[in-house]
Amino acid sequence: MVGAREAYRAWRAGEVAIVDVREEAEHIVTRVPGVPLLPLSELLERVEELPEGPLVVMCRSGSRSAAVVEYLRDRGGRPDAANLEGGILAWAAEGLPYEGEPPR
Repeated sequence: MVGAREAYRAWRAGEVAIVDVREEAEHIVTRVPGVPLLPLSELLERVEELPEGPLVVMCRSGSRSAAVVEYLRDRGGRPDAANLEGGILAWAAEGLPYEGEPPR
């Protein structure tokens, strides 16, 4: 697990990639500019689209992304995957940049 501020710092420094696994309807309402969407409902069919290297996975609150990280570590050969603790809710609460409505 990684906190929002640390994830943001590492992402901005090019040390990690961040992927949003929320669904399209959630992403339309609130999104982080530059963070690609790979909905959980499509993940298994599109897992090859995940960027190489260290990866932070985000969702709304950290629950769905925790499941994705567990899958990636256990079955996807991605020991470098980390869950964004608190998801986009924590991201916004930290005052980090996002577009759209405040996440709920």
